[in-house]
Amino acid sequence: MQLDFAAKQLTLKLVYYGPALSGKTTNLQALHRLVAPTARGQLMTLETREDRTLFFDLLPLTAQLSDALQVRLKVFTVPGQLVHNATRRIILQGVDGVAFIADSQIIETRHNQEAFREMCGHLQANGLSVEDLPMVLQLNKRDLPNIRSDEELRALSARTREPVIPSIATQGVGVVETLLSLLDLVWLDLDRKHGLQAKFGVSSEALLTGVREALGIREGA
Repeated sequence: MQLDFAAKQLTLKLVYYGPALSGKTTNLQALHRLVAPTARGQLMTLETREDRTLFFDLLPLTAQLSDALQVRLKVFTVPGQLVHNATRRIILQGVDGVAFIADSQIIETRHNQEAFREMCGHLQANGLSVEDLPMVLQLNKRDLPNIRSDEELRALSARTREPVIPSIATQGVGVVETLLSLLDLVWLDLDRKHGLQAKFGVSSEALLTGVREALGIREGA
């Protein structure tokens, strides 16, 4: 979190983490299409033949919550290739919340598990704890065959503290829900630590409403 009192601007850093080709970049591309041009910056993507993202995607999104506060979101993804392990650790520095994008295909289970364990290690190296960090789990590629069943997703949701969101990122399904769910957790966490609502008169509901407006989503949609 970065807070500029003079500019009345709060900057939050969100990271989309997960194994290679799980749909991290696709999530950001879908969000970028939804955001009004006046509320978004350029989506920066570097690609190679081996992986969708060589370094990171950065999607700046701005929501004016009140006269007292403007919130700027910096949304990053991490490169999935093993050779970019150090880059993934660096990108997690100073993160306010993580969306872990898992691949629903059963054959990708080991890659999901390895990526999650690696993320936990990087967070610890950065002085953060996965138990305390706001996080959501997105199970992507729900339209493919040979995937984890809906019953398995419900069982996962019942035994974990993190919200579990099914997704088909290529169709935009579950993309907005993932972002809003993560933002809600991040705001509640920061409000508990820093008293943001008392200082600025902005609730988590106001934050989500502002982001919905920036994304062009009607309330209740």
